[in-house]
Amino acid sequence: MKRYVILTVGKTHSGKTTFARDLEQWVSKSVVIDQDNHAAFINRYYSKLLPRTGPNVLKYTVSQAIVDYAMHQTDLHLIICNSNRSRTGREQLLSYFHNNGFRSILVNFDMPDAILEERVAKTKRDTDIFRSAATFEEVLSRQQADSSKSDIVPPTDGEADHLFTIQQENDVPFIIQEICNLLE
Repeated sequence: MKRYVILTVGKTHSGKTTFARDLEQWVSKSVVIDQDNHAAFINRYYSKLLPRTGPNVLKYTVSQAIVDYAMHQTDLHLIICNSNRSRTGREQLLSYFHNNGFRSILVNFDMPDAILEERVAKTKRDTDIFRSAATFEEVLSRQQADSSKSDIVPPTDGEADHLFTIQQENDVPFIIQEICNLLE
């Protein structure tokens, strides 16, 4: 069986987690690996270990351990649910999976900022995943500002074996069906 890694790409509240969970329901031999869960766990039980500045190396280490376990101890397809907005970061992650025999799918969430702002304003999501932000409004504002950085770019053809883009909620069922067809 060919194994796949499916990476979500997009800003906060674009639908990445909901999509990942829905896809997992359709693909029985898959698991969602969501860094927000790792951040919440660390913030709740190991907050004293969090770095005061710079990248959250502890969160990345926990995520890497879970990914490695899933890769080497299971036969599941992996659905990696985080923003993955840096081209360099995606290239490194995809290279790691390709070197371990995985095929790859990128799902780019290209939702209009007005929809994201509306969703963030209405959100009931817990902020226990935060280390350096107070609200989802702040996260979205940072992501909007980061979009001008040279390495924060949407995925392009050729980065992965397959690329899908979601621009509105109505795209989700079709994309899930397309991915299910690939995994058969």
